[in-house]
Amino acid sequence: MTVDRTWEPAIGEAELTRLTRDMDEAHRATLPLMHAAGAGLTEELRASGQADAGRRRFLLGAGGVAAALVLAACSSSKGSTSPAPASPASTAPGSPSASGKYTGDLKVVALATALENQAVVAYQTALDAAKAGKLGTVPPAVANFITTAMGQHADHAKAWNAVLTGAGLPAITGVPLTNQPDTLAALGKAASTADVAKLALQLEDQAAQTYLFATYNVTSPAGIATAASIAPVEAMHAAILNYVLGQYPVPDDFLPTDKAASPTLLTV
Repeated sequence: MTVDRTWEPAIGEAELTRLTRDMDEAHRATLPLMHAAGAGLTEELRASGQADAGRRRFLLGAGGVAAALVLAACSSSKGSTSPAPASPASTAPGSPSASGKYTGDLKVVALATALENQAVVAYQTALDAAKAGKLGTVPPAVANFITTAMGQHADHAKAWNAVLTGAGLPAITGVPLTNQPDTLAALGKAASTADVAKLALQLEDQAAQTYLFATYNVTSPAGIATAASIAPVEAMHAAILNYVLGQYPVPDDFLPTDKAASPTLLTV
């Protein structure tokens, strides 16, 4: 495969640098809320660890609606609103299950952590490929975006893992997802920065829509708040990648969830 060494982002270096800076400022602004919500989620899960499974329900309350409206402004999808995927689990938050350690809302937390780790691995793999000269010339602003986004995903993973360990469960340190081999294979075939950007966009769309899905498919108010605090940053990642690829985002009334990851992807 011939490496496209002439590829340039569809927006200028200065504009991409500005957008990356704005993205990082938004991320830093959400950190206190993210950590506070995560701590609240840990306490809720501890308190409801043996709750009756019948208490589980779908929620499309103020938290979910607010998140959907915020994310719509960052959405790149041109389709109509898609229905939410099926509920990730039917057991009470934190309750034991023969099918695995992570059940109820904790399974959604484990999924979110794995997705964040997947993004970190993808971006690091891209940086390694760039250093090895496998992607042709990588514009400095693109490398800066990759490094910044990777750090933000790592922060999100750390926050979710704190919830898991606080609930007495093992942290997710790898990428226990069934689609990880295919993701790594696609990264291995990437021959240009544009190829990496397209793959990264798929992962970012998946993450943003999964968080939106989580805001109305978990029982915990603190869980909704945690997902809602992270989702807009993930959507900004996707929006910037669309600009880089010349695919200018067209906002939906609501962000769809057809690309949201299913908890069935988890291998733990």
